[in-house]
Amino acid sequence: MQKFLLGVGIVLILIGIFGASYTWHHDHRAAETLDKYAATDFQVGRDGDGNWESATLSLWDYRYDKAQLLNKAIVFTDGAPWEVDAVTKQTPAGLRNENKLFFHFPKSSLKDLLLAKEIRIKFFYDNGQSIDLPLSKRDLLAWQRKLRW
Repeated sequence: MQKFLLGVGIVLILIGIFGASYTWHHDHRAAETLDKYAATDFQVGRDGDGNWESATLSLWDYRYDKAQLLNKAIVFTDGAPWEVDAVTKQTPAGLRNENKLFFHFPKSSLKDLLLAKEIRIKFFYDNGQSIDLPLSKRDLLAWQRKLRW
């Protein structure tokens, strides 16, 4: 009986080591919308007269692997792509790595954002992975409400 329990213990330890290393090196999360995958913040900049100047998207993604965000993203408004340059930062935080992505929408894209029925964001990692997710209906309405204000 002791040998059996010892064998089960060793197997559980090996499974735990494999599971931890797999989670550490592979990001295999599944999400249907961007807000389920990462935290986002959308801000609209206005001039003194209340006219649009710019809009900024901040995105925080926590990963268990060491992949870093690349300084580019594509925003699709009803299928039409807008390529934007981004600023990224990675902060190791224990087991998870925090990736931050910031980019400014050009003033010319703001009307398309206001009228879009779907907005998708695609961003890229240095390991070849890309994430391409739509905004949830709630986030789309929130973005458009900020643009209308």
